[in-house]
Amino acid sequence: MHHPSEQNYIQQLSIDCVIFGYHEKQLKVLVPKLDFNGDFWAVPGGFVYQNEDIDAAANRILQERTGISEIYLEQFYVFGKAARNSLEFIDKLISLNPERLTGNGLNRKEYDWFTRRFVSVGYYALVDINKVTPQKTDLDESINWYNIKELPGMIMDHNAIAAKALDALRLSLDEKLIAFNLLPETFTMKEVQELYETIFDKPFARNNFQKKILDLNVLERLDKKFTGAANKAPFLYRIKK
Repeated sequence: MHHPSEQNYIQQLSIDCVIFGYHEKQLKVLVPKLDFNGDFWAVPGGFVYQNEDIDAAANRILQERTGISEIYLEQFYVFGKAARNSLEFIDKLISLNPERLTGNGLNRKEYDWFTRRFVSVGYYALVDINKVTPQKTDLDESINWYNIKELPGMIMDHNAIAAKALDALRLSLDEKLIAFNLLPETFTMKEVQELYETIFDKPFARNNFQKKILDLNVLERLDKKFTGAANKAPFLYRIKK
C-alpha cells in the first residue's frame, strides 16, 4: 500500500472534480462509491505533487477517471473553511472497517495526515458521456453516473461541491460557450434547447432560444438529419472549426 503521507504531495491540499455528462435529457455527475462497509460516495479527487501544476493534476485525475484526454475543465471555487477536514468521515470509516484499515497500515501517521484541515480546489469537467468509460480505482466498489437531482449522500462537503459546480456552470454557459462540450459532435437545435432546459431546470421559448443561439455565430449548419419524414427533418449543427 502506498501511503499518501509518504508520497511527494503538497500537504493539506486536494482537488475535487465534478464531472458532468448529459444523457436522455438528464444532467449527470460521475460518482464513485468506496469499496468499504458502509455507504460512502465521493466526487472524484486526489492530491497534487510538489512539482506538478494544479491544472495538470486535475487533468491527470480526470483522465484516470474517464479514460479520455480531451476534456473541458474549469476551476470554479476553492473550498477552504477553517473547520474543513475529514475527521468525522475517517472515524466512521474506521469504525465500520477496523480490521481492514488497521491491517493495511492506517497508522497514526496516516490518520493524522488524512484528518488535517484540507483546502480543496474545485474543478468541473464537461464530457460527451458516450466517449467516457468510467474507471474505478483500487478503493472503489463502483463508479456510476447519477442524475444531478438524485445524487447520493456523499462524504464531507461533496454534495455542496456538486451544487456549487452546477451554479458555476450556469453562470458560465453563455459567456464561455461551453454547453456544446456535453453534446456529440453534431446535434440539432432542439437538442441544444433540451440541454439548456435541463441545465437551468426551466423551459425556454423556442423561437427566442433559437435566435439567441444562432446570434452567437459559433455554429455551422450541416445537412438535415434523416428522420424518415423529409419535410420535417431538422438541420444538424456543429461548432465552427
